[in-house]
Amino acid sequence: MDILTAILLGIIQGLTEFLPISSSGHLEIAKTILGDKSLPKESLLMTLVLHGATALSTMVVFRNDIKEILQGLFQFKQNDAFYFSAKIILSMIPAVFVGLFFEDLITQLFHQNILLVGGMLWITAALLYFANRAKLTEKDLNFKNALGIGIIQAIAILPGISRSGATIALGVILGIDKSKAALFSFLMVIPLIFGSMAKSILEIDSQISDINILSLSIGFIAAFLTGIVACKWMIEWVKNSKLRYFSLYCLIAGTAAMIYGVL
Repeated sequence: MDILTAILLGIIQGLTEFLPISSSGHLEIAKTILGDKSLPKESLLMTLVLHGATALSTMVVFRNDIKEILQGLFQFKQNDAFYFSAKIILSMIPAVFVGLFFEDLITQLFHQNILLVGGMLWITAALLYFANRAKLTEKDLNFKNALGIGIIQAIAILPGISRSGATIALGVILGIDKSKAALFSFLMVIPLIFGSMAKSILEIDSQISDINILSLSIGFIAAFLTGIVACKWMIEWVKNSKLRYFSLYCLIAGTAAMIYGVL
């Protein structure tokens, strides 16, 4: 993968991670359009590295919230921070299960399957549409809801299903306050991303031994810097905007991707 492609993918990841429109789906579409010739494992590794960059930018923006959560977790004080961290841990279980037992299948899906991406963007559009029509309430996030959101996060490993869109949408459908659902959505993925990155890097084998470290590094930096800038205003945009606009965008993007894939 050349340097320019890595920079473009980093910028795309940084801009789309914090909107409910599937950053992984947009990365796969961009790879196809740009003619990326990476092997499946190398392509997935780049995707994970870029997600790691935006996860790090999330940590920078939400550093005070994360500090409070960690203090509650390690001090074993049964306060809001402790229970919030426990819910995050619970929500990780489904995605960890999928990652451990379906790794080979997931790897193949991250290789310019643009028709799949288009179909999954339609599913994202449907989720956002129904969430937009749901009655808004301000329920607290309980453990049952946390597990349900974790299950849909595991399903959202598929490129084209927006992880943030699916988790926020389910939270809203369950009656959880949109701000709380958004905060939980952005924080719950951080441990998973870094865990997946570490696992992939440790398992690099002869198939991708010639991977371009410079491209990975530059892509990481581009996504991290773009992510910090985007995170600060896009999250407020998501919380204050109507989800139907993002639903319409995903429908159009999914249709365009499928048309491109057929032609």
